[in-house]
Amino acid sequence: MTADEQPIRRAVRVHAPPERAFSVFADGLAIWWPREYSWAGAVLDTIAIEPREGGRCFERGPYGFSCDWGRVLIWEPPQRLAFTWQITPERLPQPDPAKASEVDVSFSPEGSGTDVSLEHRGFERHGEGSAEYRIGMDMPEGWMLLLERYRAAVAG
Repeated sequence: MTADEQPIRRAVRVHAPPERAFSVFADGLAIWWPREYSWAGAVLDTIAIEPREGGRCFERGPYGFSCDWGRVLIWEPPQRLAFTWQITPERLPQPDPAKASEVDVSFSPEGSGTDVSLEHRGFERHGEGSAEYRIGMDMPEGWMLLLERYRAAVAG
């Protein structure tokens, strides 16, 4: 298995039931996703996931700017959500889902909270630059930062 074929796995525990944990991740993306991690940046209007299989993962900015960055593969609230990651190693939109990696997030009750497990897999589908892309997403500024922002949003 090459480096870009190895999935990134991250997990956090949040102090909320699975229903809230799922809702903040999927419905509250605009609350916790860093604006600097979007194409619109400071003028980002919203970033969202449409709540259904086949739904768009998209962002919207001013003057009608809209950009899809994925599609919902699995929508099973409050247990699981999976979507394509249609963003190239150069951080450009990738319209071809065959050239996209996948993000799979599960929400499991644990005591008075929820264990949230994320797996980002299939980096090799991104083609040239995929190994470096995987390394970048595995750095502290990648999924670790994103999940910490998410955990803070759940805490509220």
